[in-house]
Amino acid sequence: MTLTMPRRLPWLLLISALIIFADRLTKTLVSARIPIGGAIPVVPHFLRITHWLNDGAAFSLFADSASPHTVRWALISFSLVAALVVLVAMVRLGNGFTLTTIALALIFAGALGNVHDRIVYGSVVDFLEVHIFSYLWPDFNVADSSIVIGACLLLLDSLLPKQHEAN
Repeated sequence: MTLTMPRRLPWLLLISALIIFADRLTKTLVSARIPIGGAIPVVPHFLRITHWLNDGAAFSLFADSASPHTVRWALISFSLVAALVVLVAMVRLGNGFTLTTIALALIFAGALGNVHDRIVYGSVVDFLEVHIFSYLWPDFNVADSSIVIGACLLLLDSLLPKQHEAN
């Protein structure tokens, strides 16, 4: 008789769903309450809630492309393929909660959150603006944060010593 670990995939997908919900909610609230280009200071000289539309990739790469339609669909295609790869990895590794599986759930949610905006609206709503001394960090959103946190967790997991199970 072999003991099988309970599947954690539904819980990982729930994490993803909660992140997607938070991303949609915040983008909807910002879009409804702040005009494009507007800002609300939260912590003076450090954090503002803004409202920008990003037609490009991370850090607005390709936003000023000569063929924005091609860029949009290339980003949508890349995001959907990446989300599918991450979902397959989650299914294969979804027996437990590990740094890797939680990171994958975060990355999956972030990819779907931003690809939703690209498909439905043609651009992504960015609204968090951070100033660190004289440096202005490019505006971002919940989905972007989820992807970055997930990537950092994957990096951390790759640096931690691996524990081998005793047979």
